Parts: sequence; C-alpha cells; structure tokens
Amino acid sequence: MYDASLKSSHGRPLLAWYDRARRALPWRAPPGGRADPYAVWLSEIMLQQTTVAAVIPYFSAFLARWPSVDALAEAPAEEVMRQWAGLGYYARARNLHACARAVTTEFGGRFPEDEAALRALPGLGPYTAAAVAAIAFGRRAVVVDGNVERVVARLFAVETPLPAAKPLIRERAAALTPKERPGDHAQAMMDLGATICAPKSPACVICPLSPVCAGRAGGDPARFPVKGQKPVRPLRRGAAFYVLRADGAVLVRTRPQKGLLGGMTEIPGTPWSADFDESAARRLAPMMARYRRLGGFVAHGFTHFELQLSIYVADVEAGRPAPEGCRWTTSLDAEALPSLMRKAIEAARAAGRFA
Repeated sequence: MYDASLKSSHGRPLLAWYDRARRALPWRAPPGGRADPYAVWLSEIMLQQTTVAAVIPYFSAFLARWPSVDALAEAPAEEVMRQWAGLGYYARARNLHACARAVTTEFGGRFPEDEAALRALPGLGPYTAAAVAAIAFGRRAVVVDGNVERVVARLFAVETPLPAAKPLIRERAAALTPKERPGDHAQAMMDLGATICAPKSPACVICPLSPVCAGRAGGDPARFPVKGQKPVRPLRRGAAFYVLRADGAVLVRTRPQKGLLGGMTEIPGTPWSADFDESAARRLAPMMARYRRLGGFVAHGFTHFELQLSIYVADVEAGRPAPEGCRWTTSLDAEALPSLMRKAIEAARAAGRFA
C-alpha cells in the first residue's frame, strides 16, 4: 500500500539533492531558468531508446543547423534523415519532421502546453507528452521512463514482474508527482536512476531516498524491478550487394518511406527472412556482375529480431547505368545511411578491390 507520508518525505530530499547534483545537459535550462520547449521536445524524441552520451552530439548538431521548430519544419525531409543517420529508430526522425510541421502550421510555431494536445502531435506518446508538459511548461504530469520505472519499483519493492507491473509503477509515480516543480521532480527522478539507482549496483549509501526505500529495507534493491522472461528474438537472414563502379561511385537505393528504416539509404539487397536461401542470393543481385561473397556476415539487432547479412561485392565499368530503383553516389558520407548499412559498407571497403 502507498503511504501518503512518503510523498513529502521523498519530495523534499529528492529536490534538494537535484539542486546540488543535477546533471548539466545541453537541453536543460540553468537553475531557475525557463526551459526551451523546442530543446526539451527535441531531446526527448532523441532520447527514446538511446543513451544520453549518444544523443548529445546529435542534439547539438540539430540545434546548430535548425535552431527553431520553424527552421526544422522548413527543412527537406531527406536532409533531416541524413542528419539523423546513425542514431537509429528512424521512425523517430520522420515523426520529428512531421511534428515540427504540425507545430508550425497548427500552432504558429509554439508547442501546446496541454498534455492532451501534445499527445495529438506526431511521435509524442504518453511519456514524451508528459515530459514536455512537465519540463517545458511546469504542468503536473506523470513522467515515467526506464530510470523512473526502476526507482519507483525499488522505492515500493514492487514484486509484480515487468511488463505487467507498468500500470502499478505508473500509479505509484503519479502519487509521488508534486504540483510544485513537476519538471524538476521528473528530471530529478531520471537523474537519480541514471547516476545513483543504477541497474546493477545501486549506490544506496548516498541516495537521498534510501531512508524510505522498501527495496533497500528488504536488503536487495537490485532485485527490482522484477523482470519477466524475455522472449528470444527470431533470426532473419539476407544478402546485401556492394557494387563499386570504376569511377568510384557506389550503387545505392532509398528504402520505402513506410516501414523499417523508412526513407533511409541502403546498398541493394534481398528481403530479410527466416528461410533465406544463400544459394539463390546472386540471382537477386541488382545488376549483372562478378560477385564475390565475403566471409562471415554482418550482424545487427533490431527491436523484434536479429539479422545476419551476407555481403557480396563486385566491380563494374565506368558509365554503367543504374538499374531501376537504384542510383549511383560518389558521396556515401552525405547519404542517410543507417548503422546497419554503415557496417555493411565498412565490411565491403575492408575487402579492397573485387575484380
């Protein structure tokens, strides 16, 4: 059961700790300052399923190139995708651009402050809408990311395994969320999970909430949150073809806008499937050439499956036209290449000339 006294006994020491030890992050307002809704929104989209360390350079580059939501809305979608390349989960980039355009056209370039209105924007689910409402506009909203989930599960010693425990954890988090300084409260909970209430070795001795933490009182806080058994991700396989023209151009194509890696650039390849037939791969090559299969494969993990990609390489003469649906590029660095394709291209380049 939730102890109503915990709200005050947890809130004051938590915010006092945050005021002393808050992380200095480029999207955060200085103490006592007003947050920039555009910076908050941009960072929260980037931070979905991505670490702070990975996000910081991308955030800084986006902000330097597009310093306002209106500037981002005016940018061509393909440029946004190129700038995003390497950050992963590419539907976020498409939604980012769509959201910027919606804010510009529907709200005059100003983000709505209401959580429900924020949720109606492209790419803003319950967590992101709550985070923007709380951090950017000081609205009382329940912000629960992975770090907050871990803190709350330990604070209340939630025995129900994830993901079934999510509604209960959210309920407990809602009970703790104050009307005063809700944005700082949300960021304090995130910082606590990221720096002290770590997944494997929580530093309970310096945690401001240790006196009221049921997990610590039980002697094994790292046991929480209780994890359900993870399903084994299925394996898919396929082939990719790195075709290098004598003038240095590489054959590429753009993936369909909808679906996995939508709108990104790739070297041509086969479909990915559990029953991929390696012996038939060359018949699915994008053009006639003398292909050589590289040893091993490129491995990549997606959210719902693992991928093993065989790499085939070939040289062709200068002037060879690109087949339908493909194009030649002499500037791969300027393409919107996802991490998988960067790994495939790196493997092909390491093999040198192919004739």
